[in-house]
Amino acid sequence: MVSRSLRRLCGAAAAAVLLGAFTVAAPARAHSTDDPVRKLTKDVTLSGLLRHLVAFQGIAAVSGGNRASGMPGYDRSADYVAALAGHAGYKVTRQPFSFTFCEDTGSSFAQLAPTPTTYVAGTDYDVLDCSGGGSASGAVVPVDVNLTPPRASTSGCEPGDFGPEVAGKIAIMQRGAAPGTSCGFGLKVRNAQAAGAIGAIIFNQGNGTPEANPDRFGLFTGTLGVPVGIPAVSISYDLGAALVAAALAGTLNVRISVDATSEVRETVNVFAESRWGDPDEVVMVGAHLDSEPDTAGINDNGTGSAGILEVALRMAKFKTKNKVRFAWWGAEESNLAGSTFYVANLPQAERDRVALYLNFDMIGSPNYTFGVYDGDDSAAAGSPAGPPGSAQIEDVFEAFFASRGEPTAASDFTGRSDYGPFIAAGVGIPAGGLFTGAELSKTAAEVALWGGVAGAPYDPCYHAPCDSLTPERNGADAELYRQLRREYRLFGNVNLFAFDTNADAVATAVATFAYDTSTIPLRAAAARTAASPAQDRDGAWLG
Repeated sequence: MVSRSLRRLCGAAAAAVLLGAFTVAAPARAHSTDDPVRKLTKDVTLSGLLRHLVAFQGIAAVSGGNRASGMPGYDRSADYVAALAGHAGYKVTRQPFSFTFCEDTGSSFAQLAPTPTTYVAGTDYDVLDCSGGGSASGAVVPVDVNLTPPRASTSGCEPGDFGPEVAGKIAIMQRGAAPGTSCGFGLKVRNAQAAGAIGAIIFNQGNGTPEANPDRFGLFTGTLGVPVGIPAVSISYDLGAALVAAALAGTLNVRISVDATSEVRETVNVFAESRWGDPDEVVMVGAHLDSEPDTAGINDNGTGSAGILEVALRMAKFKTKNKVRFAWWGAEESNLAGSTFYVANLPQAERDRVALYLNFDMIGSPNYTFGVYDGDDSAAAGSPAGPPGSAQIEDVFEAFFASRGEPTAASDFTGRSDYGPFIAAGVGIPAGGLFTGAELSKTAAEVALWGGVAGAPYDPCYHAPCDSLTPERNGADAELYRQLRREYRLFGNVNLFAFDTNADAVATAVATFAYDTSTIPLRAAAARTAASPAQDRDGAWLG
């Protein structure tokens, strides 16, 4: 619950901004400077950034506690961004589109036998987005699982994986796909449903090692893409292996219950394009504006949205060489629906004018790392390098952090955020950006670099109601946040140092490419088909 004083502050802030009461200069004459990068970076201030977070919290407070696409809080957030960008002199447009809105409003998962156990949502299991509603109880049948290292898995990817014994029972499947192929969670669950399963469990793959590949062992979130007719949950590798053993022994019975809503709704992407610059050389800068339906989404992705908004407002007076197009994506939390719709409907001639895309999703995680998208695949892990030009984008960010004396981490191009449609096969637009971490846990080695709490998530409130300006009042672990505050300055669920530093990095990269894209290789038609994001190969997404 938001306190009365904070509610008044947030409500007043949102109203004031929408009425233009915050200090936003009237559209200025073209401004040039000998050092636009330094000028813009200096102009982007922490106080300017925080006013947008306060406004987003205020919008959520009067909109049922969220800013999710297809709901009033998102519409108000879009109005807020459009009003400020338009007042600053940008050409503002909105792109409407339809998407599948999925929400689970309650769930339970329990082992009935041989060891009665009630599992905890968000700790032991997660409801897969677009799960079917209802309750399923019964025996569990493993489907083509592989618990032998290196645990290559195509479990549930083919209808032939399911025998007649699945009918009327709950299918347990393993995350994974054949190399070079895509096998989303939705495909696995739809195959299970077609085989007669009454419920589905997908456990993490367990490939690699827990230390090097924690995202393949722990609890994970994911989307089914489109609604299914049976309840479906995800669990960790360890819990999955234990349940498989019990199922093979013929003793396992579980119950899955989900209260779910799935329906088609309307929403918009918001664009703000600079008045100046070469229209044949467009620098795109994006962040998703929507939250999950149960949260204000202050870090995910209020920070990214606020970061690019403040950069846009401060940059409005700069007469750039290249056209700059800022994008606030809708329905990212619904399988990247907004950015996917935009790229799919962008004519080839317009795609060719986009020189590069910069993406900012979660840039103020409380237990942060400074993640930079790995454009050249220097980490040699996970997905391949981005399209040609991605390495040069990464270089700009790396140079910025080096100038600040800050180490960085290579963030893999998993396809879990809005850069995915841009770098996809057949598109091949180079991309880069920043990411401070989500649900995975910070390692001791990372603590040595950036401080923080080892073993705790980068964002303990990821996709949770506590992703707000009052995390403890919305269910956050009070002791963990006391530990984080002993290490860092936090503003609600946002690390102020990480947010401020990353916003300067955003300004640096945007200004750099707004004036000079000469380091980005020209794209030929053949180059556009060369790169393909993994999209996590099995349907996970960041949000």
